[in-house]
Formats: sequence, C-alpha cells, structure tokens
Amino acid sequence: MMELNQQLNIIMNKQINNQPLASIIMNCYNGEAYLKESIESVLSQTFKNWELIFWDNQSKDKSAKIFKSYKDKRLKYYYASEHTILYKARNEAIKKSSGEFLAFLDTDDFWEKDKLELQLALFEDTEVGVVYGNCFIINQQLNTKKIYIDKKLPKGYILDNLLKNYCTGLVTLVIRKSFLENSQSPFDSSFHVMGDFDLMIRMSAKYKFNCVEKPVASWRVHGKNVSLLNKSI
Repeated sequence: MMELNQQLNIIMNKQINNQPLASIIMNCYNGEAYLKESIESVLSQTFKNWELIFWDNQSKDKSAKIFKSYKDKRLKYYYASEHTILYKARNEAIKKSSGEFLAFLDTDDFWEKDKLELQLALFEDTEVGVVYGNCFIINQQLNTKKIYIDKKLPKGYILDNLLKNYCTGLVTLVIRKSFLENSQSPFDSSFHVMGDFDLMIRMSAKYKFNCVEKPVASWRVHGKNVSLLNKSI
C-alpha cells in the first residue's frame, strides 16, 4: 500500500509540474465570517498547481487563526506592516506571487471547483491576456442566488463592450502576468473600490480577452461589501 501511495504521489507531482503556476491573491481585513468557504473552494480546485497568497491587512478578528489552521504548503500567509486601502493591499500581495497567472478571490466569495482548469486552458491562445467568466450573485440577506450576466459574454478585443456594460468581475478574473505593464503593482493604488475596472479597461485596450460562459465563481452580497459601502465614491 505504501509503494502504491508513493507511485500515486509521483504521478501527481509530474502532472502538477507540467502545469503553469497560478497565484491566487486573497486580501483580507476582518474576513472571518466566510473565510473557510473561500479557502476550501481553492483547495477543491481540479487544477492543482496554484499558490494562495493571503494578505492580512492587520485584521482584528480570527482570520489569521482560521487561515493558519490549514496545513497545505500552497497556502502562504503574509501580515501587512501597515493597514492600507484595498488596491494598495492587492499590489502588496501580488509582490509575493510567483505564478505565471494571477487570480483573485476575496474572503467572502468562493469558486466553482473547475474554475482554474477551464480558464487556464483558454490561455493556449498566446494573444489572450485575460480570461474571465460569468458568476452567481448570492444575496445573504434576501437568501437569493442569480446569474450575474444573462446573455452571451463578449470575447476578443472588448474595450467598447466594457465601457458600455462592465462584465469582468474580479472574482472571475485570471490574468497573464507577463502582459501587465507593471507586474508587481498592476493596480492604481489611489483607487479604493474601482481598481479592477481601471485595470481591465487598460488591458482591454491592448489585449484579447476570452471567457467561460458559465458561472465559475460566486460573489456574495451581505451588506458589508466594500464596493457597496462605497458606492458613492
């Protein structure tokens, strides 16, 4: 039995080594409420060659304890030297990443198990800079679940589409890191709630986008979302 397990581990390691590395960026500030579900949606991915960069923006709750309770070596914890606004924190987390691709998952959202597998396959087209997908919107207060976009998603050079109807939700994004103007700090850190919109507009002006039509993630609405609390900004 031990020899069989060793052989299976060798086969799995070879399969992982043939895959590109995806760096998953998880920014956290007091995110204990839904954190376990977020982490476990990463652990259950059918695509296995990933690292999870957890950037603790000086949380005061049990977020650190929850994250550190998982013993997978692909889970990497970092504690911020100072508390910063969100998109500066995202950039700080990205500086710790080693992957060829970047993906993003906040502590109140979660992924479908085949998300990375489906999206990374679309980067075989070397002109594609971003792959996104549809998602579910889960309203905790109303106990509802609906699809974010109910029509065909645009692909190719989609700048005009995004300016008219923004559809590339952060929770669904996978980005080819080498296509970023600044791979260490791609987000404009002066933004607090729309840094991903700004980045996608800039990238869509230069690069092809592709997409997975079906929902690959779930965005949770619970009344304390940063984007909703700062809607006027």
